[in-house]
Amino acid sequence: MNSPLNTIAMLHTVPGLVSDMEARARDTVPGLRVLHYVDESLLQDTIARGTTPGHVRRRLVNYARYAEESGAQALLVSCSSIGEAATAAADFVSIPVLRIDTPMATLAVQSGERVGVLATLSATLGPTTRLVQDSAKSQNKTPIVTARIVDGAFSALRAGDRAMHDRLVLAAFSELAAECDVVVLAQASMARVIEHTKDQPGGPTVLTSPDSGMIQLSALFPSKDS
Repeated sequence: MNSPLNTIAMLHTVPGLVSDMEARARDTVPGLRVLHYVDESLLQDTIARGTTPGHVRRRLVNYARYAEESGAQALLVSCSSIGEAATAAADFVSIPVLRIDTPMATLAVQSGERVGVLATLSATLGPTTRLVQDSAKSQNKTPIVTARIVDGAFSALRAGDRAMHDRLVLAAFSELAAECDVVVLAQASMARVIEHTKDQPGGPTVLTSPDSGMIQLSALFPSKDS
């Protein structure tokens, strides 16, 4: 049994991720207490600037401090677009500030020599690609990393045309899959689109951040039975 004091805080920029991420966390660590912070403006402002602006970085530090003050053992940031700001925020608190996509990048480098990174936002593509490259460097590996944006997909999703979004993502994935041993989906919202393509014979390994991101919770809260 896990202590009821085991607490994780999560910071989201997409409200729709809250229930799914909490379910994944509780499946990983039964009995875990999960605190959620939701701030859509962090992503909106990052998209508008094309990079993470200073005020977003400062607010992320504040969320990390809120998490610490609330008794959380860590803050998990579920938005890949602000992942680099999450890394920087860790310098201002005594608890870990975790990027949801860190394990995904590590696994990607371990899974093949040709790594594809697919995103619907340029604001996400850059940070995720750099994370994969940094992971490769730390593992003394030199994979070929191909980064690709799905033009028009995010605009379609924002306009409420989910079907168009899905078609564009699937088409881009099919092209990238032919060139890579492993494909990294930079955004959690893309995962459901290609779920049926996973582990097909001859196809690439497909990695998503929500699936692999929970690995970090297992390390923070190891089972007493293990």
